[in-house]
Amino acid sequence: MIMFNESKQESNTPFNVRRLSRYFVGEVTGVDLSQPLDPSCVAALSNALAEHEVLVFPDQNLSREDLMRFGRYFGELTVHPFAENDEQVPELIVFDNQEGNPPVLTDHWHSDETYRECPPLGTMLYSKVVPEIGGDTCFSSMTAAYDLLSDRMQQFLSGLEAVHDFATFKYLFPNTDEGRRQLRSCEERFPPMNHPVVRVHPVTGKKALFVNPHYTRFIKDMEDRESRALLDTLFRATSVLEYQYRHHWKPNTVVFWDNRSVQHAAVHDYYPQRRFMERVTIKGDRPFSTEPAAKAEELRKFKVAQYDHNDERRSVRQFERDTETAQAS
Repeated sequence: MIMFNESKQESNTPFNVRRLSRYFVGEVTGVDLSQPLDPSCVAALSNALAEHEVLVFPDQNLSREDLMRFGRYFGELTVHPFAENDEQVPELIVFDNQEGNPPVLTDHWHSDETYRECPPLGTMLYSKVVPEIGGDTCFSSMTAAYDLLSDRMQQFLSGLEAVHDFATFKYLFPNTDEGRRQLRSCEERFPPMNHPVVRVHPVTGKKALFVNPHYTRFIKDMEDRESRALLDTLFRATSVLEYQYRHHWKPNTVVFWDNRSVQHAAVHDYYPQRRFMERVTIKGDRPFSTEPAAKAEELRKFKVAQYDHNDERRSVRQFERDTETAQAS
């Protein structure tokens, strides 16, 4: 049986951490995020994040400048290409959902921006106005989800890679000449990206599932039917109640989650009440695995020879002729 500490007081730090659920999540008290933090405190918070995966900071009275300063202690702040960013400060995402501006897309389990080559290290969300009823954010530990898979399943997943993209956001682009131009531009900036199905945390060395229904499309080199069945099984890992934590928001709370080891989903049950949150996202590194990548021939069998783009004997298709004609003109 895998054992976890129920609670822990961080040694040699000015703050305490109290565990809020069985497998992950810690509530941090004794630190004022509106004030500058010294390097030893930042290092201790970074270690606490890696260990607890989600940190909750209650009773924090922050300006947007305070929130951004706190985020920058842990790395470069990034700009989300599809979010409701502040016009003057694009690194700051503003969720001001109320009647006339409903929440969209955040009620699906996901890790943030896994369509990037280097998905975020983590995300900070700060509550300014919360609804009287609803508006919780749910978290699920992908470290616990991996740890409690059977040995056989862990072995099977070893070395698999999955393809991620931003297709979920394509509905934001109108079916106009300008909309299609913007979509093509984003497709060039964010091409489909391969990530290990099981990533290794760069701080703790622990393994975590790294696929999510929001951005993960298929298992690389695997037959489509098998890929869909496997991903459906892995996606449902978030539904195991013991791996979950449901955060009920109070005003002036910061939640800082580790995008490398948890998934989250916002609950849209408050609309049309107002829910006003500010968010920053911290740049991460490229996910990696310690296992060699699975070979394509191990993952799929073909009834006939696989299509070869470079084989000069294959038939030329019409789009290729059209392209040659356009380039010649």
